Amino acid sequence: MKPYIESASAAGLEWVKSSYSGNNGNCTEVAALPDGDRAVRDSKRPEGPVLRFGSAGFRAFLDGVVDGSFR
Repeated sequence: MKPYIESASAAGLEWVKSSYSGNNGNCTEVAALPDGDRAVRDSKRPEGPVLRFGSAGFRAFLDGVVDGSFR
């Protein structure tokens, strides 16, 4: 499994932005993939790179966001 998906493949996904996101444009969007994985992208660049996470990797990503690991 590649850790990313091609932007053309991401075009048909249903992207969701957190309700905590403001209107400043600095948002991360998430989409559920048919196989249960999650795709993550930057809302400022919807045509840009898309990261792909399995369930354990996505949980670790969320935990890192919550605990401030990415500051």
